[in-house]
Formats: sequence, C-alpha cells, structure tokens
Amino acid sequence: MWTNSLERRWLLQLVLLHTAWESGSGQLHYSVPEESQHGTFVGRIAQDLGLEVSDLVPRMFRLESQGHEDYFEVNVQNGILFVNSRIDREELCAKSSVCAIHLEVIVDKPLGVFHVEVEVADINDNAPVFSVIEQTLFISESRLPHSSFPLESASDSDIGTNALLTYKIILSDYFRLNVVTNEDHSKSAGLELKKPLDREDISVHHLLLTANDGGKPELTGTLRIVINVLDVNDNAPLFNQSVYKVQVPENPVNGTLVTTLSATDLDEGMAKEVAYSFSSLVSARVKNVFQISEITGEIKIIGLLDYEDLNLWEIQVVAEDKGNPPLAGHCKVVVEIIDVNDNAPEVSLKSLSVPVPENSPQGMVVALISVSDKDSGVNGQVICSLWPPGLPFKLVSNFRNYYSLVLQEPLDREQVAKYELVVTGRDEGTPSLSATRSLVVPIGDINDNAPTFAQSSYTIFVKENNPPGAHIFTMSASDPDVAENALISYWLDEKLWPLSSYISVHSESGKLYALQPFDYEELKLLEFQVSAKDAGLPSLCSNVTVQVFVLDENDNTPAVSGLEEAPMLLVVPVTTGQVVGKIRALDADSGYNAWLRYELHEANSGPWRVGLYSGEISTTRILNEVEGGSSQNLLVVVKDHGKPPLSATVTLSLSLVANTQAIKTDARLPRTGGNAKPLEDTANLYLIIAICSVSSLFLLVILVYVALRCQSQAKEAMMYGPGTATLVCASEVGSWSYSNRHSHILAGVSGEPGAKSDLMVFTPNVPVFSSNGEVGNMKELIPNSSGEGMSIE
Repeated sequence: MWTNSLERRWLLQLVLLHTAWESGSGQLHYSVPEESQHGTFVGRIAQDLGLEVSDLVPRMFRLESQGHEDYFEVNVQNGILFVNSRIDREELCAKSSVCAIHLEVIVDKPLGVFHVEVEVADINDNAPVFSVIEQTLFISESRLPHSSFPLESASDSDIGTNALLTYKIILSDYFRLNVVTNEDHSKSAGLELKKPLDREDISVHHLLLTANDGGKPELTGTLRIVINVLDVNDNAPLFNQSVYKVQVPENPVNGTLVTTLSATDLDEGMAKEVAYSFSSLVSARVKNVFQISEITGEIKIIGLLDYEDLNLWEIQVVAEDKGNPPLAGHCKVVVEIIDVNDNAPEVSLKSLSVPVPENSPQGMVVALISVSDKDSGVNGQVICSLWPPGLPFKLVSNFRNYYSLVLQEPLDREQVAKYELVVTGRDEGTPSLSATRSLVVPIGDINDNAPTFAQSSYTIFVKENNPPGAHIFTMSASDPDVAENALISYWLDEKLWPLSSYISVHSESGKLYALQPFDYEELKLLEFQVSAKDAGLPSLCSNVTVQVFVLDENDNTPAVSGLEEAPMLLVVPVTTGQVVGKIRALDADSGYNAWLRYELHEANSGPWRVGLYSGEISTTRILNEVEGGSSQNLLVVVKDHGKPPLSATVTLSLSLVANTQAIKTDARLPRTGGNAKPLEDTANLYLIIAICSVSSLFLLVILVYVALRCQSQAKEAMMYGPGTATLVCASEVGSWSYSNRHSHILAGVSGEPGAKSDLMVFTPNVPVFSSNGEVGNMKELIPNSSGEGMSIE
C-alpha cells in the first residue's frame, strides 16, 4: 500500500515538472526515484523534444551522459526514456541538495543538440548510522551538575527530511539528553549531568542513544554509551574556541600549517599539562591528510587536498591532561578548501561533417565541440577560440559549453583543398589554463570549372603526302577540378563542316590524326574546332580553334605550255642578244618547289642561250645570211628548286631563212626585227608599276587585317573546311605559287629536321614551325592579278 502511494507521488512530481518545462524552462527535465528498477519509465523523450519516432534511427539519435554511467537508455522504437541500471543517489551525489544527471541528445541531418536533466529523487533507504557501536566516557565524580559531554553524532546519507535526525535516550537519574542545532541545521547530541556522580554508589553507567530520521517509514540507529565514573582530577582542558574554521587553498605543499589549537587546564602539576590528538571518532582518511602535534596543537598537511574531491573537512580534536585519571576537552576544526585553477579545460569533438562541399551555404554547421573544466567559479568558465585567423569558419557558442563550427565565407576547393584548424579552450582562472583540439576539414569538389586550353587557337603545319592515320598534334586541356570533374574527353565540332574524312581526335588523349594523305595542290588549310568536356554533373566544356596548314612537297614536275609543234622561222641576219623566242612552263607546287630555271642542253647549245629564270631564247653571236636555210633543234631543260629537284625537257625547232625567203613566209614568221628591245622595255616598265601598286595595296590590307584581328579575336569570322586554291604568277625571275588563304601565322608543330623555309615576308621576326618543330623565317610571295608580277607579304 505504501509503495503504491509513493509511486503516485513521484508520478505527480513528474507531471508538475514536465508542465513547468513546457512553460519556458528551455530544456527537458524529468525526475525519477533512486533505486528504481531496470526498465522504469522516465518520460516520452522523443515526443517531448518534438521528434518523430520514425526519424530516431535515420537521424542517428544518440544519448550521451556527462561523466556518468549509462543509467538511462532510450527505446528508439517508441521514443521512451527508461532506467537502464540501478541509481544510488548517495553514491552519485553524496549530500548535495539537488542530484541531477545531465544528458545530451544529439541527432544528425540536420544536426541538433538537446539538453535533458533527470533529477534523482531521494528515498529513505539509509538508516542513521553512528561511526562506532559503543562510546565510552570517563567522567570524574567531581564534575558539577549541568556539565556537558559530547556524544558521537549519527549521520544519514539521505537528504532533506529523510536525513533530519532526532535523538532519544533511555531515562536516567544522572543524565539527560542535550541536543544542539548547528549552523548548518544539523543536530549534535550530548549528555548533561543532572546531579553529581558517586563512584562508590555507581561506578559504571550504561545508556542507549537512539537516532531517528524523518523519513516515512522512520529508520533508526543506536549507540551504546558506557560511562566510567572517575575519581580525582576534576578540571578538564578547555579550548579557547569550540569550533575552529580555516580556509586552505587546494594542492598545498606537505607540511603546510593549517591552524594551531590552544587548550588550557585549571589544574596544577601534571594535571595541567595538555596533549592534543585526533578524536577516536576521526576516520583514517582524515589521518592520512592531516597531522596534529601532540605538544603544540599545530595541525599540518601531510596528504593531497583536492577541491574537486572534497571541499570541506570536519575534524574532531581532543585535548587531554595528564591527571589521574586524565580529563579531556573537545573542539571541532572545520577546514574549507579553496579552489585553485589546477585543471585544464577539456575539448572534445562531438560531431564532424566532412568533407564540406565547396558550394555549401553560409551558416552550415560543420562540427559540434564541447568544452568542460573540473574547476569551479571563474576557474571553470571556458572560452573557445579558433586558429589560425582568416579562416572561412567561426565558432558559435551554444548552451552549456557547447560550440558549433559554422561556415561564414564561400569556399573554393581549387584555392584551398583542406583546412587545418585548432580549437583552443581557455579558462578564466589565474593563471589561465588551456587545451587544444586539432581538426582537419577537407573541402569536397563540385564541377565549377570548365576545361581550358593553353592557347586560344592552334596553328599546325603538316607536310603533304603524309601517311594515313599519322599523328599530327596533341590537344591538351586542363581542369582544376578533381576526380570525374577533371576527366576530360575531346571531340571535333562538325556542326559547320564535315571533317570526319580528314581529321579525327582521340577522345581520351586528345591526339589529332590525319585520316588520309593531304595534297597541297587540292587542300591547303583545314580550320575547325576541338571541344573538351569534363565528366562532371552537369558537364562543362570549352572550344578551341585549330588551323592545319598543309606544307608543299616537291611532288610535281614542271609543265611546259603554249609550244607549237611547227618549227619557228627566223630571218637572218640576226644581231647578238636578240630574243628569238620564250619557253613558258608552270609547276603545280609552291615556293621554291615552283621556282623554275631554264638551261640548254650542252650538246646542242650552238649560238644560242636561254634566260636562267625568264626562259627567253636569244643569240650569243651574229647570224648572217650564209647560215640561212639551216635548221636547228634546241633541247631546253626546265628544273625547279625543290629538294630533290624535278625537271622536264622541251625541244624547240628553229629554221633560219634569208631575206628573199622571208617575203614568201612573212605571214608565218615572228617579228624579231630591230624594234623588239624597245617593246620589251616598255612591257617591263608597265610590269614593274603593276607589281609595286599591287604589293602596296596588299600590304595595306594585311596591316588592317592584323590590327582588327588583335583587337577582336573573338569576333573574327570563322571559316571551316579546306582553304582556297593556289594562285600562280610568272615573271622575269621565274614562276611562283603559294596559297593566299591566310597571311598571318599563329603557331604550329611537327616536321622533319633541317627543313628549309620557302616563304619570304617583310617582318622576319614572325615565327613559323617547320615539320620538325624548328623555327625559321617564313617567306610568302603572293601573285598579282595579272599573273606576271609578284608582291611580298
């Protein structure tokens, strides 16, 4: 019946405490009686915290106790807090008026911390206890009535009314019980002599002292008192203070003086001499820490005093004279321990969410850190700080020495891949003590960087007649991201021009391959775009323009044109140096490969010569009428300047006729009279004027084009696919051909060692890469519109 009544009372307290918490306490508060059985219901913690029971496991619901055993557990299936193991309030909190177990509830996703306090209520499970079973007193028969004799006080481990003791003693004709209330509201029992003792009448008195507590039901403890009545020495030593109060800092050096006691005895002789000692009621623990001098009454430290272990000591001291029988005086020494800052803070990591994505929002909680200090007062107040300064994180104070590591600035993994920081907890004691905890916060990569090429465009030079599948260049793009975000693949952009029959690119290595042999005479330029894309989600890409210039090889022999099969008639006489004819030849190649020279075969040169570069055939001496009627065949060799040079031969037939024969064949003879030279000079003058005009105009166009190209590279009109055909020009110094597709060079690689440049420009500092990568001076000749002059760019 009593058990049911007690349970109803505790349930009522639970309801009242829960209602008070809901009205604004800011934390959960429960109460449970000590000695509760395993499984005893404490509270519906999930419901009280506003958490869904189904979210407890996914959010990693966990319960942590601050420095205590696992007295409580939570059933994650129903969210009920229950008693896990036996709780002894006296063992846990000793004589503290309030005994509470502080619990921390931590959940993730998102991170949350809740403080729960479970008060352990006292029950009357400890009876009053005396330190000894029997106390013996020696009282002289000469003691006067109303003399007091202290008795051993009982102690009760419970608190409140359960520890409120009352004393009773059996009736005696000589003694009555005297109960004194102390400053701390505790009660001390003593005997008061009602009338003088007579040893001859009764030498020994036996009394029984009973101590009752205020609990329900009431528990008791007893002490047997044996009083021996002594004769003679009738003055006991008397202390100048009944209670000595002393304050001592913790951790004193052994030998430190606590206090000096002083007791006097009114007797004379040996009965006046006083010896100090600890009472027989003093525990061995006190004797291991304190020492008293028998002669001087000095109490000194001989053991460790730790405020965190025990902050108040009570010592019973006896001053006994050397009379026969000896008499004793009693006093109590109260030693209060003063806390010093001898405990450094403790910094512990409760939760750490890494890696932190670089696109995390500001205010995101990265870590949960708790700090604690065993000291009290300002010595136990801890302030946390973060090192080094300038980090994108800050510490935000929560409740009860909890701090959150919060993101306060945007992150960029490409600049800083991880942060190494130190959390320092420093108390406010003097001198201040500190503790540190190192944290490494790696930054998670996101795909926020597109691949980039080293150049805005690439120019590649490839010799014609290359083998199919030849590697001509390697594209390379970089991505500062990591893992799949930096995995780059390449492909050709064929939206504007199909290039699959000319060029291919390896998707992983970026190598460019020529799928078929290039023919300079058909294809001089390929201009296209290569795209690089990473493997991130979403993927990012970038493009670069590639120009492939096909370099000419000497693979075409000179071709002679416009030569009639009928013999050429020449009227004699002919003066020395007179031009009698001209060989016209073309070479489909370009540059030096198309620069032609003319030679007469040595076997049949005769009185003839041919212009080395003009192909004009003239006489080396005067031909008179005597030689008329003869016929000669001239074998002319046409060679280019390629390496190796290629050549072609042509046979020119000349018939020499006299003046009488010239009249008959006037219609068929070429006019090679004395006016030939002035006509040729006039033609050359016009040719020079045309060449200079076209060259000047062409240089002006090139300068404007280069200026526009530099100012707005991004706005340049892009052309894709093969370049335009080669233009050919012929002049007195030979025949030239080269592409006028582009007049600027960017860069290029590939080639053979020792290749010879075949282009000329006015600005020799512009580099061009030969087939082996060597740099030479690029020279380019562009024919004018008439096909006879040339301009140099």
